[in-house]
Amino acid sequence: MNSKALSTINDLLAGSAGGAAQVIVGQPLDTIKTRAQIAPSSKGPMDILTQTLKKEGFFALYKGMASPLIGIAGVNSLLFSSYVFSKRVVSPFGQLTLPETALAGSMAGAANAILASPVEMFKVRMQGQYGGAGDKRLRTVASEMWKTWGFRKGLMRGYWVTVAREIPAYAGIVDDSSAYEFSKRKFTAVYGTDLPVWALLASGSTGGIAYWLACYPLDVIKSRVQLRPTPPSGTPVQYIIHEVRAIMAESGVAGLLRGLTPSCIIPAAASTFAAFELTREYLAGVTGA
Repeated sequence: MNSKALSTINDLLAGSAGGAAQVIVGQPLDTIKTRAQIAPSSKGPMDILTQTLKKEGFFALYKGMASPLIGIAGVNSLLFSSYVFSKRVVSPFGQLTLPETALAGSMAGAANAILASPVEMFKVRMQGQYGGAGDKRLRTVASEMWKTWGFRKGLMRGYWVTVAREIPAYAGIVDDSSAYEFSKRKFTAVYGTDLPVWALLASGSTGGIAYWLACYPLDVIKSRVQLRPTPPSGTPVQYIIHEVRAIMAESGVAGLLRGLTPSCIIPAAASTFAAFELTREYLAGVTGA
């Protein structure tokens, strides 16, 4: 196997390791974020955390983890391959300009939504269960969505909102102009190429925060759409506008940012990029690619 193929495999494996780290470390914060988004009467993330621990126990914070953990390899593989392909489409002449790399990142994000949307839909629907007698297992949720609503309105519910979210988010997160890459380069200028783990964690945290700041209101809308008991009606633009108006009526502009704080807490984002870099470095040492 040539070095280019080995390098690609290393990147895919490292991406899967980073994604798994994000799920394991960040799932409790993600559950709090999702519940804040879908429960407009809540008093905030700390209230949600307290009530969840009190009524459902610690492991309720890991509800919905199976879906992203199972799908993370496929999601990351699709994102990576789409980004490589998108860069070739945007410019086949080597080094891309920053606007071109942002465009390629946006295209990759749109493609990534094909798998990210159903994975997150199942996660959200699991997180939206509060320990009652009617709570369902992931297998039951998936079966009911398929049998009741089919592929487009069931498994792919919220797809177009996910596309709208991923385009601005990945315009800056996967290319060299991202906050992560910028931070890593600053640390490299001081500490050299062999960065300490804390520098990778710090760089990762900036990348994750930049991701959410670029797209968070759309993530709130996506969670609400995917948790609905029935599919949204109208075109994607129409139902996105409808959700915006509903959120504004319930909570004002602040409703579009509800749950943002847990998303920006450092551990999840930091662990993602650190696990990716450390795994890629290890595999490069083992395979020589």
